[in-house]
Amino acid sequence: MKYYNRFIYSAFTAVTLLASCNKDVLDRPQLTASRDNAYWRNETDIRLYTNAYYANYFTGYNSGFGVDYAPSRGYTFNDDVTRKGVQSNFEIAVPSTRASTSETAAWLTQYAGPTWDFAWVRKSNILIDRLENVAKVNLPGEAYNHWMGVARFFRAFEYTRLVQVFGNVPYFDKDVQETELDLLYKDRDNRGVVMDKVYDDCVFAMQNIRLDDGKQNLNRYIAAAFISRFMLFEGTYEYYHNINTERAKKYLQLAIEASELVMNSGKYSFGSDFKSLFASENLSGNPEVLMYRTYDAALNVTHSVGSYSNGTETVEVDPNLVLIKSFICNDGKVWQNSSVTNANSFSPKDLVVTRDPRFEASFIDKPINASATLLYGYKFASRQAITYIGKPYPSIWTSNTNTNDAPVIRLAEVVLNWIEAKAVLAQHLGGTAVTQADLDKSINAIRNRPLDAEAIAKGVKKTTGLQLDFLPVDPARDSDVPALIWEIRRERRMEFVFEYSRLLDLKRWKKLNYMNFSTNDDYFYGPWVNIATEMPAFLAATYKDNLKVRKADGTVVTYNGTNGSEMVGFYRVQNAANRNTFGDEAYLSPVGQTQINEYKDKGYTLTQTAGW
Repeated sequence: MKYYNRFIYSAFTAVTLLASCNKDVLDRPQLTASRDNAYWRNETDIRLYTNAYYANYFTGYNSGFGVDYAPSRGYTFNDDVTRKGVQSNFEIAVPSTRASTSETAAWLTQYAGPTWDFAWVRKSNILIDRLENVAKVNLPGEAYNHWMGVARFFRAFEYTRLVQVFGNVPYFDKDVQETELDLLYKDRDNRGVVMDKVYDDCVFAMQNIRLDDGKQNLNRYIAAAFISRFMLFEGTYEYYHNINTERAKKYLQLAIEASELVMNSGKYSFGSDFKSLFASENLSGNPEVLMYRTYDAALNVTHSVGSYSNGTETVEVDPNLVLIKSFICNDGKVWQNSSVTNANSFSPKDLVVTRDPRFEASFIDKPINASATLLYGYKFASRQAITYIGKPYPSIWTSNTNTNDAPVIRLAEVVLNWIEAKAVLAQHLGGTAVTQADLDKSINAIRNRPLDAEAIAKGVKKTTGLQLDFLPVDPARDSDVPALIWEIRRERRMEFVFEYSRLLDLKRWKKLNYMNFSTNDDYFYGPWVNIATEMPAFLAATYKDNLKVRKADGTVVTYNGTNGSEMVGFYRVQNAANRNTFGDEAYLSPVGQTQINEYKDKGYTLTQTAGW
């Protein structure tokens, strides 16, 4: 069954659960428990029920103009990007409400996750209950275990999201009835208690979900890939926030085991060039992709992420100089120590051939006015797409009619989750030391991806592998981060730019201070440009006293209407200013005052998030 068909069928399922086979509406049976019990007859019924999970959890590029959990458009709040004017602020006050009354929980950009909503927890608990109390007698043991694994995996998925946003949350392991007030209005459970339950669900899922349940259906490898993500987040969060080292060890070990289930399967490999992962019309057969979302204009299943990578549309937040400087040179060294010709040049045309190939595949190789920083990210559009700049675009690269497939989970994330979990255990929690063979199976396997013909024609080269005995000496490295872990973090930053992970990575590493742009002036700058030759339109009177560049020695030059030839340097983002001040409370979202009052009105207490 194609992934896009799931969305059609899930809507159909909702109708069929309520409808009767009797054509006489007056004779329809009531919607009672017995009618519900009659539904869970076989695997087809259960599969139809679970189809609704796919759009919610395997979002891909979302659909239409949707931005929730969509790369580039949804994940716009992090330290990799800068906007004109004041940067987006952190939340500074408790909101009036933070709940949703629908299954479509509101997207919280500043927290990269859902609002205070337990609809999907309830959905999974209903499935678990019906499997145990209704369907079990109709299913062979293997089928029952598989679907129970699926149900528990999705419950773990939702609780992971909720914990990432709120920390402590109430844990429900059953379908709570409206009359069970003590349970319905229970206070928040400690995040460790909740994540221990998530851990148990993940272990069960990895032991029982089928290795193969059909193309594009959830299987054990896909589940394990996500579990490696869940456990890496919580394990490192527990460690870096000094919460519980024993739990940190337990979660990180499961992240390793989950990753190895995928890595040792022999089913996936780095056989695709980087650009093809994001701009292809068909990801079927791509050896790096475990699951992808299919888009098809004929079925009216399209998205807009490609349009916002087409060289013309504006995301309004764009890659800054801090991100640029983080990319490794293709000799495996940081730019300050590299022997690559022009390694110290930050002109886009030089950056694409001196840096890791992912730079060239992610950014246009010349200044583009549509970008706030002049460096335009086009990771999610094809090379063909940007040939239409200044001309009419075809439907596949404009508006919300894009049809390039979206990778939902891929091997690169699995191996980077694996190597980071191993490194944190080794360097902080008494684990086995990371070896060169470990780096070769992870970071260096990624770096050895094939290059596409267009990249080769430009002069792009693969990056030299990371050597344990010769780690880069980076003057920008934080003193509290070991060199190996620093390089693993760099690899994630290059690999996942514009994707889901950056803000969540900062939060789990306890590095949200990177979002304070006053700590580094480079946050307010883009690449090196020669305004007169590359952006001559900027030498108009409207840019007088506003257009600025910074020379290599730090001198800032402001355009005065006559000094166009001097406007050569790092481009200063127009009117860019730092965001509001924030503290550790910003790591987690507050609960809405309405929710607290609802508890109080019933005689119960809902505790507010610490710091709020």
